[in-house]
Amino acid sequence: MVDAIIIVICVVAAVNIGLDSLRLLPADIIEEVSNFEALKFTIAGFASIIGIGVGVAVQTSYRRLEGQVRKTPIEVILTRAIGLVLGLLLANLMLAPMFLLPIPQEISFIKPAIAVMGSVMFSYLGISLADTHGKSLIRLINPNNLETMLVAEGTLEAIPSKVIDTSCIIDGRIEQLLKTGFLEGQILVPKFVLQELQNLADSNNDQKRIRGRRGLDILNRIQDTFPKKIVINNKDYEEIETVDAKLVNLAQDINGTLLTNDYNLSKVATLQGVNILNINDLAKSIRPLYLPGDNLELKILKHGKEPEQGIGYLADGTMVVVDDGDRYVGGEIKVVVTSSLQTSAGRMIFAKPQSENYSSVV
Repeated sequence: MVDAIIIVICVVAAVNIGLDSLRLLPADIIEEVSNFEALKFTIAGFASIIGIGVGVAVQTSYRRLEGQVRKTPIEVILTRAIGLVLGLLLANLMLAPMFLLPIPQEISFIKPAIAVMGSVMFSYLGISLADTHGKSLIRLINPNNLETMLVAEGTLEAIPSKVIDTSCIIDGRIEQLLKTGFLEGQILVPKFVLQELQNLADSNNDQKRIRGRRGLDILNRIQDTFPKKIVINNKDYEEIETVDAKLVNLAQDINGTLLTNDYNLSKVATLQGVNILNINDLAKSIRPLYLPGDNLELKILKHGKEPEQGIGYLADGTMVVVDDGDRYVGGEIKVVVTSSLQTSAGRMIFAKPQSENYSSVV
């Protein structure tokens, strides 16, 4: 439809130009024409042919321009438009004083010629600068705008929001994890999680009350420290009774990630296709590994369950069981790792004292 409109406009314009050109002919030539109407039709016919050719050329150029615009990224179009506007504005500001100069009438055509030439030059300069520094300009105007465009184009993937559960808040390690900067995206604290923390804080059970108050204190601290990352979500599922089920439903609805340290919740959510970030799994993955034969300096803190066993702990909380270590309770000795055992409760390391260091009790 657009192609036909372009060609029709060009034909009509060419016919009008051809007919208007008859008025420029001298009067003596017009008087010699025996059939003026036939002349008009002849000129209109030739003008129509010329108009069709011009229309096809314009239509082809338009289609090429349209295809180029479709392939051009939106940020490039925006920056070039801004560069064009700034170039024209600068050209008008710089060329305005020139029109106030007294110029003889004979060379007055210089003013519009310089104005057109200056506008073209500054427009091209503005577009060239936009191509070179366009992304920096968009980032300066809105730091998040470029990333938003790239996400919309599919060049980048959006960071999913994290839905945090009650146990992860009470655990407290989320605060340190946020300080390191490894946890990206927003963290959603559902309204029903806040309600559960409040119920724990108001409980008659001392253990639950301490856990609830600890969770509320940690949540207040991280909200004060990271106000842009912590978002309170008012979404609730009144038809669902358990908080765990509500968390899974919320993570599914927003296509988010569930942040937890609850083993059972992690398994249930994984079965339902929800992405999980388990704090315990992260802690296990970054623990230092000790192989049989490695040496450790360990403080023996207490007696073990079995006779002649001593118990010590590494800095990350891993328990070390030292055979024949009960005699060194309260002291620090060098031990040799003999084996390790991974359990659901964590990892245990078994060791024995170095024979040459039996007398090195501190």
